[in-house]
Amino acid sequence: MRWGGGEAIVRIGNNDQMTQTSDLLHIAGKAYASRLLTGTGKFKDLDETRRATEAAGAQIVTVAIRRTPFFNKDVGQNPDEPNLLDVLPPERYTILPNTAGCYTADDAVRTCRLARELLNGHKLVKLEVLGDPRTLYPDVVATLAAAEILVKDGFDVMVYTSDDPLLCKRLEEIGCVAVMPLAAPIGSGLGVQNKYNLIEIVENAKVPIIVDAGVGTASDAAIAMELGCHGVLMNTAIAGAKNPVLMASAMRKAVEAGREAFLAGRIPRKRFASASSPIDGLIG
Repeated sequence: MRWGGGEAIVRIGNNDQMTQTSDLLHIAGKAYASRLLTGTGKFKDLDETRRATEAAGAQIVTVAIRRTPFFNKDVGQNPDEPNLLDVLPPERYTILPNTAGCYTADDAVRTCRLARELLNGHKLVKLEVLGDPRTLYPDVVATLAAAEILVKDGFDVMVYTSDDPLLCKRLEEIGCVAVMPLAAPIGSGLGVQNKYNLIEIVENAKVPIIVDAGVGTASDAAIAMELGCHGVLMNTAIAGAKNPVLMASAMRKAVEAGREAFLAGRIPRKRFASASSPIDGLIG
């Protein structure tokens, strides 16, 4: 990946051809051609993680700092064992540390600061503060508190939250670089449950809105993008599929198709039929 000026020239998946596009996703001063962000957990091994990530065309990959021992020398892992950064090198991917497993603002802030130390000053983080271990629904009060602390501490915060339009706007006003409302509970695969909330969030946002959690299959991702969301982040929908690499490829195509459909502008919904061919000027 090479960065130059305000445009990015990016390498997608296994394709060696360098592709340049004008429809880029901008986050924290960098531009990305891919609008599909992927997780790195739940795969059977690192090779499957690599192959699925490549098939997805993802450029931003999120890593649970509290759950993933991927810094050999820093966490005492056997230095002879492969680690995540070997298969997903930071030179090629933007590593997005996340605070999965944190249930208090203090724990989330501490985890982000640890990630910054481990990644040599890396500032981009995904904040999530959970409130309930059964539903993994976010604790929005603690999320707001942690976001304020992290932004003041110089972090570029991408924040996971509920699909409350007022809350999403507040997180943007705090200074989060991207707001990531859920489509449905984490890992549920239920798809987008409240389209109208997402539309309201998108229409009032000045930062990227990225659907995070709840996607189950390709059509869910396409719907999120058709609503105007700027991207989709997923892990379980890919890693939990019978064929994760094939599902990753499907998700890539769905995100691209949904984005194109949004930009193209769909026809209005009508109660009655409308002929595809005009009747004016028919012979006879």
